[in-house]
Amino acid sequence: MSRNIGSVGRPTLTFRFYSGVANLVAPLAFRKIARKLEAAGVAPDRIGERMGHATLPRPKGRLIWCHAASVGESLSALTLIDAMGKKHSDLEFLLTSGTATSAEIVAQRMPPQCRHQFAPLDSGPALRRFLRHWQPDQVTFVESELWPQMIMRAAEVAPLALLNARISKGSLRNWARFGKSARLLLDRFQLIRTQDQATLDGLLRLGADQTRISKGQNLKSAAGPLPVDQAALTELQTQIGQRPVWIAASTHPGEETAVLEAHKALLERHPDLLLVLIPRHPERAPEITALASGAAVTVHRRSLEETPEAQVYLADTLGEMGLFYALAPRVFLGGSLTPVGGHNPFEPAHAGAVVIHGPLYANFSEAYADYKIAGGQIEIRNSAELASAIELLLDDPAHEASERAASIAFARSQMQGLDGLISELLQILPDNSYG
Repeated sequence: MSRNIGSVGRPTLTFRFYSGVANLVAPLAFRKIARKLEAAGVAPDRIGERMGHATLPRPKGRLIWCHAASVGESLSALTLIDAMGKKHSDLEFLLTSGTATSAEIVAQRMPPQCRHQFAPLDSGPALRRFLRHWQPDQVTFVESELWPQMIMRAAEVAPLALLNARISKGSLRNWARFGKSARLLLDRFQLIRTQDQATLDGLLRLGADQTRISKGQNLKSAAGPLPVDQAALTELQTQIGQRPVWIAASTHPGEETAVLEAHKALLERHPDLLLVLIPRHPERAPEITALASGAAVTVHRRSLEETPEAQVYLADTLGEMGLFYALAPRVFLGGSLTPVGGHNPFEPAHAGAVVIHGPLYANFSEAYADYKIAGGQIEIRNSAELASAIELLLDDPAHEASERAASIAFARSQMQGLDGLISELLQILPDNSYG
């Protein structure tokens, strides 16, 4: 089974210690994870995938395994898989992730030639079962989910790539404490492409081979518009009628208060204005409903199949972000008034929205720097500035149209470079096929 593709290098004492502990606690960790997946409605046979038990056959031909942590990373991986599959019909793909939500979203958007499994735990037995069954020809890790045993064992089977890498300063400091182990793992990758310069600099300091690493294409920027259910969109547009609409998307605790305050102020001048409020975590809907009641605004919830006839329409569902972005050309993007680090601005920009955001967007700092130059976004600091930004767009359609055009142009300009990344991946893909 081993192809000896990964670089040579003896496992460090730290790595051996970690592996021993990880293998020992894996059964306990699996029980906890299994309960969580079961509570989320995952089928019992699929829960076993976390221990490396495959529930799908391995396809014939060359198989690329893409691993992503959760929803955002999975969507980035799907962008790459979709583009590669369209260009190379002979390739097959396996996408793994760890959460029930990511599995649900992936199922809705999975392109041809692809299948999904829950990722195996970072334990020797689970990884051996997984790799023995799937025998990937190339492995791509997306963003920053780096499991030591998974990296080492996968490198024994196939060449590895790390794409869209973004590692926080805190994580880089932690890795630096175990410098030899960090270099051991980084040396297993034949190709590393980072989202930003800070990650590139940090990985180089950790010992990444400078001939294999560079700043690369942000897969989130190349994803294009989110899918839209046209029938659902038509139904919502009919229900809303001529009411003006604005959106607050991917909000976090603390942000809904500012959003509701801004909306209440806007209602004084625009009494028919509708706010579509989309929390990052839909399960917080009861909490947000209580906040709205305290702010004396009426709320209807989509999950309860209520229509958007209230002052606030709480979009507490999953997988419908594209639908809601298509409803309105003005979007406040959350995770930016609280220290979350911001969220993906490319999705609303592709939908033709003017993107309003707070100042806390460290996760997308370089993207927002380019966005500011291009136009089509507005930075605010509080609820009063948020209300002013929305009111400016409502009161000046010509200005809004100009900003929307700039936003779309920015989003489309970011889609360049994906072909080059695909070519780089193909260069490290072995020519031999399975079966």
